[in-house]
Amino acid sequence: MRYALVNPPWTFDGSIYFGCRAPHLPLEDGYARALLERDGHEVLLLDAHLHGLTIADAAQRVAAFAPERLVITTAPSYLFWRCAPPELRVPHEMLAALTGLDTIRIVVGPHASTTPATTLRKLEAEVAVLGECEEILPRLAGDRSAWTLVDSIARVAPGGVVIQGAPHACHMQALPALTWSEEDLARHRHHHHRFDREPAAPGAEMEVSRGCPYHCTFCAKDNFRSDYRKRPLATILAELDGLRARGVEYVYFIDEIFLPDRALLEALVGRRMAFGIQTRIDFWNAANL
Repeated sequence: MRYALVNPPWTFDGSIYFGCRAPHLPLEDGYARALLERDGHEVLLLDAHLHGLTIADAAQRVAAFAPERLVITTAPSYLFWRCAPPELRVPHEMLAALTGLDTIRIVVGPHASTTPATTLRKLEAEVAVLGECEEILPRLAGDRSAWTLVDSIARVAPGGVVIQGAPHACHMQALPALTWSEEDLARHRHHHHRFDREPAAPGAEMEVSRGCPYHCTFCAKDNFRSDYRKRPLATILAELDGLRARGVEYVYFIDEIFLPDRALLEALVGRRMAFGIQTRIDFWNAANL
């Protein structure tokens, strides 16, 4: 089956969105592509934001691929699921440009996870994934009649929107090391939250873990990426070494909270890789290093 994973060309005119507006690697699409291709599906990952495409250009490329499943996200990347643009203008414009396409429309992202019925109605889509989408998307390859057996989705049915299960949390052991083309990485000149100097080579985003063991009242993590889970160190280092081999000099770990890990930190020092994180300042001390 042909899947198109689309990160639309994000613009923020008139938005109260306060996050970084530079392109960031769509990690959720990268993982989903790997799992879908492992199951034998044909995948187009179209990052219109990174490649500077217009909506018309992106729509033309998607239409030429003729996907049977069209997956669109409601936030620029996993990095901004917790502080996404509040409006759905950009994904709506992207889908409107594909109105004549004979495909099933699947929505992923924080809006789909938190307000699935409203998101489906506004985007005129057939199904929304609740929570992390990578392991759910391959299960939507079957006939619609089989969707009744799929947890962590909201689907449009004759009587209205049916919500099945709670937001999904992926098994981090099952997610592979991500690989990105040299062309994509060459375009990724932005170094997220880097303040020591201007970039001299490409940057990238990665993750060590998902979720957070703490429960701050101001945090919006409960509907997605809530339970704290770590990726295997060998997988992290394989992904990191692949980025280094393609000229990346800086990595930003998008984790909700980067908890000190001596083995990982020593591996980073040995690779002389600059990196950025967000964590609790009380964890960052000599004892934890």
